[in-house]
Amino acid sequence: MFPDAMDGGIVRRWLLAARDALGDARAEIDALNVFPVPDGDTGTNMYLTVEGCVRGVADAVDDSVPALLGAASRGGFLAARGNSGVIFSQMFRGVARVLSQHEAPGPVEFADAMQAAAAAGYQAVHRPVEGTMLTVMEVAAQAARVAADEGGSLVRVAYAVVSAANEAVERTQEQHPVLRAAGVVDAGGRGLAVVLGAMDTAMTGRRQPPRRHTEPVGVTGVAAAPGADLVEDGPAYEVMYLLEADDAVVPRLTEQLDALGDSLLVVGGEGLWNVHVHADDVGAAIERGVEAGRPYRIRVTHFADQVGARPTARREHRTVVAVVAGPGLAAVVREVGATPVLIDPDRGLPATEELIEAVLGTGCSEVVLLPNHRDVLRSAQAAASEAGEHGIRVAVVPTRAQVQGLAALAVHDPSLPFDPDVVAMTSAAGHVRHGAVTVAAREAMTSAGRCVPGDVLGIVEGDFVLVRSPGDHAIAAAAVEVVERLLSLGGELVTAVVGEDTEPGLVESVRAAVQADHPAVDLVVLDGGQPRYPVLLGVE
Repeated sequence: MFPDAMDGGIVRRWLLAARDALGDARAEIDALNVFPVPDGDTGTNMYLTVEGCVRGVADAVDDSVPALLGAASRGGFLAARGNSGVIFSQMFRGVARVLSQHEAPGPVEFADAMQAAAAAGYQAVHRPVEGTMLTVMEVAAQAARVAADEGGSLVRVAYAVVSAANEAVERTQEQHPVLRAAGVVDAGGRGLAVVLGAMDTAMTGRRQPPRRHTEPVGVTGVAAAPGADLVEDGPAYEVMYLLEADDAVVPRLTEQLDALGDSLLVVGGEGLWNVHVHADDVGAAIERGVEAGRPYRIRVTHFADQVGARPTARREHRTVVAVVAGPGLAAVVREVGATPVLIDPDRGLPATEELIEAVLGTGCSEVVLLPNHRDVLRSAQAAASEAGEHGIRVAVVPTRAQVQGLAALAVHDPSLPFDPDVVAMTSAAGHVRHGAVTVAAREAMTSAGRCVPGDVLGIVEGDFVLVRSPGDHAIAAAAVEVVERLLSLGGELVTAVVGEDTEPGLVESVRAAVQADHPAVDLVVLDGGQPRYPVLLGVE
């Protein structure tokens, strides 16, 4: 039964599905990026912006539609990157502004929100251009209005939005001279269609059909349209910053920045603004912000560096960056000369920006990135792409568990060429079966049955395999059962990573079980110090 009104669950599923779908389509969208600057980062910028929305939801005061959309809107605004990210953040603010007025918005309210998004997009851009994501949103909003006025259900309106957006993306190639010359559709429009498609997925569970578009042909020879960059006498830098300033001074700031360059976006309100401009005089663009208020999070990108040859000599060696779940694991990573990124139990998984900072902070020309969590994998891939813009070669080994990352680290050999080293680490991680024991924090239905707070849960390869009532040595007993399941297919080494809440006797119970039933198998115990999981387990 499809929903007839939006609720907090739909909002959460939409944002998560949008982030994941953009993660899957990021490289394709980056490749389509030829306007306004062919710098190959539209997909990455939109991913980082939507990731900000997802992280914002974690700060929501409750699961109501207004609370979730308000928190997500602020998160996206603060995380917005590039033309596409800033414009999308304003479109999302338009959606949030309308839907937040209702606890259970239906099809009419959803259509109103789509129209508000389209209007917000055009208002954000100082000199709007058709054949871009602005056009795609406008067409999608019109389709939503028609479907709602015809009495369509919420799902029917959402489907009309997705269909119209995909069709509008295809038409952008003929609407814009730069896109037509390059033989591609608009990258921002494609990214927007992916996000809108995720709304349909959130409501119906339908997977959106894959849409792969032709990469640009002869981009460097494309004659840019008026206002485009990377042409003779065109702006050489992208300047972005957040600005704390009185709303009254913003019109003057906008005039001043418009005189300095193009692709101008000054969006926000109530004392906080997001500023984006392409200009030659970086100092002047920042100084105008200083005169208006307090600029911070200043980012400057030189287009020639971004689209030209990547530098290869500024760093000299290779290292590993690993996401870790506890201070003990961080110490293990440091001992082998790698860089840990610690998961914060209060803030959750690291954002893409944190991974980028960690990679750049290594000072190495080659970095192997270990996400060590299935929900960090896409962020790691986006970070690798962004780090590549700084001349760093980054490979992501798709580790989905801490113990897989430990196995990859164990075979890391910086004396090998880069590719063989990455292959060896990937192979080692892939040969690890992983499990864990945790304690239920809330009532839920798992793949092993219903659990209530305090129940002990056993996990194998990401799936719940057992639920045990709390009691003396319940955690140890669950750990033994998980190890037995992991060893059922054989193995030579068991790794047990002990957490901060491990009960006495757990390690001894696991060791006794391994020695009794698998005398040829070795056991390694590490003090991981991770919260929530009394023990993490791996079998190689």
